[in-house]
Amino acid sequence: MKAYVFPGQGAQFTGMGKDLYENSALAKELFEKANEILGFRITDIMFEGTAEELKETKVTQPAVFLHSVILAKTLENFHPEMVAGHSLGEFSALVANGTLSFEDGLKLVSKRALAMQKACEIKPSTMAAVLGLADNVVEEVCATIDGVVVAANYNCPGQLVISGETSAVEKACEAMKAAGAKRALLLPVGGAFHSPMMEPAREELAAAIEATTFATPSCHVYQNVTATAVSDPNEIKKNLIIQLTAPVKWTQSVQQMIADGATLFTEVGPGKVLSGLIGKIDKEAATANA
Repeated sequence: MKAYVFPGQGAQFTGMGKDLYENSALAKELFEKANEILGFRITDIMFEGTAEELKETKVTQPAVFLHSVILAKTLENFHPEMVAGHSLGEFSALVANGTLSFEDGLKLVSKRALAMQKACEIKPSTMAAVLGLADNVVEEVCATIDGVVVAANYNCPGQLVISGETSAVEKACEAMKAAGAKRALLLPVGGAFHSPMMEPAREELAAAIEATTFATPSCHVYQNVTATAVSDPNEIKKNLIIQLTAPVKWTQSVQQMIADGATLFTEVGPGKVLSGLIGKIDKEAATANA
């Protein structure tokens, strides 16, 4: 079965999508429609902007979404049999399988970015990568730390991201190293994504998601929250709302997709991060980049 996967925040790069814009009439039309919906020329920043400009929250998430979705729409023989996306990438996946329209997907991603930005400004919070520890050890260490710190991204075996209050994450990093982690380092992010710190953003996004039409998809989406195949629009909505404060179960999602018959994973969007992670989750898995 053909599985298509969509990257999240952090995959952006200067010049992303420019070749699509210049070589495809459909891509150009969709990019211009995006400029209109967002109320600013995101294409100028994507094609010519600096890394700093691309890192702005209101830009990063829509930029990665647009690159992924527009690339998918210009692919020949694009018939996914299963889809998944890492964090933000789940919105790209939901446009790819027909759950969301291009316009609604973009509006939700833009709202999500701004809501997350606001939540980040309430209290100092951050994330850190922990390398070389088993998942259960990371969870156990987090549970011993005072303050908010949780496992946020299960990226691949031996690579977890933790998230929470800055002071608690810093303490957890020291404790992870003491527990045998090869590395535990703070990430250059704006806040504690996929943790309870995102509760204000979750509430704001929930209202927007509830007000949006979700159609029955053409194939299952493996959602971050459950790591299982979902096709019921109401269940997809519910999981998408929970996603902001819950961990991204990427390792578990990929394992489940393989168990359910995935034979080739094609990464659609900027970068090759997910292909790399999939190779670490299962050395036998075949990967490609669109």
